[in-house]
Order: sequence, then structure tokens, then C-alpha cells
Amino acid sequence: MIIKSKKQKGIKNVFLILCFGIGILISLLFYWQIQLHNETIKVGILHSQTGTMKISEKPVIDATLLAIEEINSQGGVLGRKIEPVVVDGKSDIDEFARAAEKLITQDKVLTVFGCWTSACRKTVKPIFEEYDNLLIYPVQYEGLEQSPNIVYTGAAPNQQIIPAVKWAFDNIGQRFFLVGSDYVFPRTANEIIKDQVIGLQGEIVGEEYLILGSEKVEDIVDRIAATQPDVILNTINGSSNVAFFKALREAGITPEKIPTISFSIAEEELRSMKILDMVGDYAAWNYFQSIETPENQNFVAKFKQKYGQERVTNDPIEAGYFGVYLWAQAVEKAGTFNLNTIQENIKDRSFDAPEGVVYLDPETQHTWKYVRIGKIRNDGQFEIVWSSGKPIRPVPYPISRSKAEWEDFLNNLYLSWNKKWANEVK
Repeated sequence: MIIKSKKQKGIKNVFLILCFGIGILISLLFYWQIQLHNETIKVGILHSQTGTMKISEKPVIDATLLAIEEINSQGGVLGRKIEPVVVDGKSDIDEFARAAEKLITQDKVLTVFGCWTSACRKTVKPIFEEYDNLLIYPVQYEGLEQSPNIVYTGAAPNQQIIPAVKWAFDNIGQRFFLVGSDYVFPRTANEIIKDQVIGLQGEIVGEEYLILGSEKVEDIVDRIAATQPDVILNTINGSSNVAFFKALREAGITPEKIPTISFSIAEEELRSMKILDMVGDYAAWNYFQSIETPENQNFVAKFKQKYGQERVTNDPIEAGYFGVYLWAQAVEKAGTFNLNTIQENIKDRSFDAPEGVVYLDPETQHTWKYVRIGKIRNDGQFEIVWSSGKPIRPVPYPISRSKAEWEDFLNNLYLSWNKKWANEVK
């Protein structure tokens, strides 16, 4: 009996130890599960908060953060909250490169939302390709590029530049003056425009450039006054636009006499300019704040509620906003935080964006987008004077030249600027 009792006690002790161990294991698993869901997913936001481009880029940061906040309020992605790591590119190409590498290698972000100028995007492109990370790029650009590591939510040339030139040719005049900042986007955009104008049997009466951030615009304005074009096509970026339009008006060049169509001026940039002097000029974009749909009105209301009733929305703000949602959809569809799987699942995403339904083309990773031309009103908004009426398929490489010819053109630009994507000669 004593022996049996000892055996029973031994079995009981083993049983108790096993139960205790299993209890600890369950507690640890539960704790690890809680910790797993408490972990965040880091993403980078890389835009200029200082320098000549802050006028355009800071609001895109706000839109990106708004989308992240909304997604987090709905539970985040795959049960985890998104943690934004915001970095200032300082309107400097080399700073963008340093910041991009740090975000990937040190901050360990899963994806980066950012860049404005094509000079910055092209400078960081090989970094994203080297580390196999992902950049969501929210700005219209010159095309001539495809990368498995970049998603382009802004317009390709056939979704902004090319239709705007045709509209101007049909509705304003056939003699064009081209003016832009001296880096890869304006140079390439104007090369595309020149091919198109030749095909339309129009005339380019002048072509001038200024360094990013420069306010030395007087000579350019003098040449415009001397050549008297029918329309000015403007690819100046950043704060230089303020000086350019001020000089135009001082020279007596008004929208009534010689209208300007801008490709990088939107509602946000107009806040830094004298609105009454801009009334009657044009801009070509995919989105305007004045779009009268419930989806857009809801977006504008949310943006103003978050950042102030005096704030405005614009095209890159909207593209920055919906780009986060396309990415979040891809993460949920992938069911994992493995970046390669996310990249595969982002290729055919769509979203009911403020501009209308957008769709990410799986072949090019560019977005199907509406095209619109707006005329500046005295309230700083745009009257939409033309719309494509439906989303346009992106064509990154204009058909006026072969892909090889376009790549030769880009390579020659790059080499002429000492292996940079902008002219930095002061």
C-alpha cells in the first residue's frame, strides 16, 4: 500500500509538473501573440521639408500620414499598425540618396512613400533595386522608366503632357515657348513635346531652362516677350515659379495675352502666389480639388478637418494618399510582410480614389488615370475645361521614338551633368 501510494504521488507530481509547464507554454504563446500584434510595420516617408521643393512636397507628407492614420484606425494591416518614419530630403539629390539607404538599411522600413523631382527618384532608384525594397512614387513625371521596385501613382507622359499639348494646339495656338527647371523631367518632357509639335506641324519658338531654386528669370521672360508665342508650356518646379510668374506680369505678359499651361503648379503652389495675377492660366493634372463627386468631397473634408480649413488638396496630395491604400491592399492580399510577395500582389490593385477609380497596370506598375485640364479661378481653384472622361492606360515610353532612342537620350543627359540627374552648375 505504501509503495502504491508513493507511485500515485509520483504520477500526480509528474502530472502537476506537466500541467504547470503547459500553462507556462500557453502563457508564453499568448504573450508572444500579443507582442506580435503590438509590433508595428515601419514605412518611410521621404519628401523635402526644407529647400526649394518644400512648397510642393510637405503637403504630400500630410496626405500620406492621413491615409496611414485612417488605415491604423481600422486595425492597420494584417493586425499591425503602420509606423511612419518621416525623413527630410532637403530638396537635395544626394540627401535623398543618403536618406533612402538609411531608411532601408537602418530603419528597416518595409516600403518608402516619397520623392518629387525625377532627379531624386532616379538617384534613389538603384538603391531600391540594390536592396530590393519598394518605392511608391506619387508625382507626374517624364516617363521613360520602369522598375520592379517602383510603383508610379502619378501620370506618365500620355496622361498629362501629351494630351495637354494637343488641347493647347486645338484651343489656343500653334506657337509654343518651352520653359523649365534644368533637370531630367523638364528636359525630357520638352523633348517629348518637341516631337509632338513637329507631328502636329506647330512651331517651337523658344526653349529655356533655369537651375532648380534659381530666381534668375529675367532673361527668359525677355525672350518670351520677344518671340510672342501663342502659349507658354511651363515645367519649372518649386519656388522658382513664384519669381517666374512675377516677372511675367511685370513684363505685361498676362494670361489674356499669352496663357501659360503648367505641369507642376497646382492648388498648393497657388497659395504662395498672387492669385489674381494667375487667373486665366492653365494646368494639366489628373486630379483637381474642384472635382464634384462624393468621394472627392469626402476626401477634401477629411483633409481640411485634419490640417485646417485653409488647406487645399491637389494632384500629388491625392496620389500620395491613394498610394498608401493600394499598398495596404497588397499587404492584405499577400497575407504576409514578405516584400517580394507584396510586390507581386500590388500589380493589379485598384482603388476608388478622389479622382475616380484608379488601377495599377500589372505590366508597367504605372496607374490608369483620368486626364484633366483646369483653368485657374480667382479663388485659387481650377475650372475643369477638359477631361478624358475615363481612365487612360499608362504608356511610359512615348511612341515618337524607340525605347533604345529614349534611353540614349537619357544617358546623354546623365553624362552631360557629370553623372547626375540635374544640372547643378550655379
